[in-house]
Amino acid sequence: MAIPTLDAFQVIGDPSRRKMLMLLSEDNLTINSLADNFNMSRPAVSKHIKILETAGFISITDIGRERYCTLKKDGFDELQAWLEYFDQFWASKLKKLETLLNNKLTN
Repeated sequence: MAIPTLDAFQVIGDPSRRKMLMLLSEDNLTINSLADNFNMSRPAVSKHIKILETAGFISITDIGRERYCTLKKDGFDELQAWLEYFDQFWASKLKKLETLLNNKLTN
């Protein structure tokens, strides 16, 4: 089964994957303990986990017979860059509006 390549927004667009990321922000979890939080089959959970891993949002480490999922920064970098662009865009627009309003008030 081939895992589709998704951009960061497609990855976080799925509510189950967002919930997985939120759970992993609290603690590293085994795949089984992560799966216990969802009403879906283990293969479905595994597919979501593989998508998160492929996109760089999590890493998986084998410790003994358990596989632990850990959040990883890489997947969030694309989201952060996109958000920063629009933060700068809106800050610039608001600064222009502030200047315009100040000019109107002083004239």
